[in-house]
Amino acid sequence: MPIVSITMIEGRSDSQKQAMFKEVTEAIHRTLGAPRENVRIMINEVPARHFATAGVVKSGSSSSPALEKVSGR
Repeated sequence: MPIVSITMIEGRSDSQKQAMFKEVTEAIHRTLGAPRENVRIMINEVPARHFATAGVVKSGSSSSPALEKVSGR
């Protein structure tokens, strides 16, 4: 039974998430041969202010590195 955990920034609509569930299920079924009914998918939605890329927080001041926010620099 494949279990897929997807972490993403919050804000997508229910219909977008439903479409993603369908596409991910099909990809697992196609590549692993797992029956569709055995595929489990969980979404972990993260507030943008809790997500950073290359030290830059996704929300708020886009020029402030996350490290600066933590260290007070």
